[in-house]
Amino acid sequence: MYTKELKQFVGKEVTLKGWVSNKRESKTITFVVLRDGFGFCQCIIDQQNVGDEQFNDSRTLGLESSVEMTGKVVEDERQIGGYELHVTALKVLQAVSDYPIAKKEHGIEFLMDNRHLWLRSKRQWAVMKVRNRIIFSIHSFFQERGFVQMDAPIFTENAAEGTTDLFETDYFGQPAYLSQSGQLYGEAMAMAMGKIYTFGPTFRSEKSKTRRHLSEFWMIEPEMTFCDIFGNMDVIEEFLRYVVEDVVEHCKEELEILERDTSKLLTVGKKFPRLTYDEAVKILKGEQDVDGQNSIQTLENDLSAVKASISAKNTEIAEREAAIAAGGMKKGQINFNQNKIDTLKQELKQLEEDERNIPNWIESAKNFQYGNDFGGSDETVITRLFDLPIMVYDWPHEVKAFYMKRNPENPKFARGVDVLAPEGYGEIVGGGERETSEEWLKEKIVEHGLPMKAFEWYLDLRRFGSVPHSGFGLGLERMVAWICKLEHVRETIPFPRYYGRIAP
Repeated sequence: MYTKELKQFVGKEVTLKGWVSNKRESKTITFVVLRDGFGFCQCIIDQQNVGDEQFNDSRTLGLESSVEMTGKVVEDERQIGGYELHVTALKVLQAVSDYPIAKKEHGIEFLMDNRHLWLRSKRQWAVMKVRNRIIFSIHSFFQERGFVQMDAPIFTENAAEGTTDLFETDYFGQPAYLSQSGQLYGEAMAMAMGKIYTFGPTFRSEKSKTRRHLSEFWMIEPEMTFCDIFGNMDVIEEFLRYVVEDVVEHCKEELEILERDTSKLLTVGKKFPRLTYDEAVKILKGEQDVDGQNSIQTLENDLSAVKASISAKNTEIAEREAAIAAGGMKKGQINFNQNKIDTLKQELKQLEEDERNIPNWIESAKNFQYGNDFGGSDETVITRLFDLPIMVYDWPHEVKAFYMKRNPENPKFARGVDVLAPEGYGEIVGGGERETSEEWLKEKIVEHGLPMKAFEWYLDLRRFGSVPHSGFGLGLERMVAWICKLEHVRETIPFPRYYGRIAP
């Protein structure tokens, strides 16, 4: 049986099989936290209950030893999962003594080099479980609303959005590219089916190592006929609300492991603010306040608070280290203080990064040039003023993809929309209404330096029964990062690929 089934067997004897994720010992009792892929359970191995031989076997168990344990299920709300196992029999399948990932701080490169093992940790397990639920929820949302899932090709002969970030490959003697987006094909499929969505891998060759970038990631791209930008924004808002609320409801244990404040996620129940590009620029530059908050002043206040917090944590670390060095502590007290020091040092890393970044954000916001696209720092500055996702629409057409429809009332703007997640996470959705004019599309293809011949099939969609249509793309990994409140998207996918990383 599995740990997720324990509540059905309270007071009964069961057998669990799994791996040791944590262990502590006393003179006559060994406490093992067992993981089996479905959850965790504390198992209590008492020498009186299992005998000397099996008890001695329990002492040999290092992290990730594989074991089989039989015992009585006891309810205990204080334990992870709410149940524990009082062991009566123990069988060691493999005793491990040199597991590389110890219960101490490791550098990120070491952890990424050992990603195949790091996935076993409680935190990474929780992230992958949340990712799985997000995927399930996404499919549920679209299937319940009559969307048809269809698949776009991964090999393409042309760029969807630009030519500078493509992976080129040889396709039977001719050049082909790994897909940047399935959206163009999604438009063709929507003209046949009405409402579709694609869900597949996407590739970008940007040489970027920011916390938001991967070279291989998964995109969800719905496309809807007879739908303008405002109807599109309605669907985006309903979609994000549905997914977030579903994950919060079904991933309570996982979000608790991640120490995620779910109250900050459930703000999605409120109406999403919708800002034009012009309004967003004024907010970014500190020329327009949001509920009495000014972007520049808020950043300056945050910087002062960060510096004070760094000072306080450094003082606490020094005091705890001095207390350990003075001696006289029991082993448990030493371990407690060392764990606290490790936690404080991790928190310090983020604070020190904020101390470095905030002055740059202030400078960038003050000097932002109207007409530019938003960078990651610009999105961070704006979203720190909001407690729920915001929609920014009607962008200068020069910074948006060639297929975006021009605003008929003011053609200098494209009817695109970006959804920016709160807490500094920035863009998670990009979309908009598609251009229906064949002539305007041709102009933009030329303007972007794209080969006209490669887009003849796409232009056919405007020649034969063109209708208003819209859609969007959600980056799965950015969604996972926001919901789990992760510092970097590399933790959101089992085996991340980004600039400089292709193994394991």
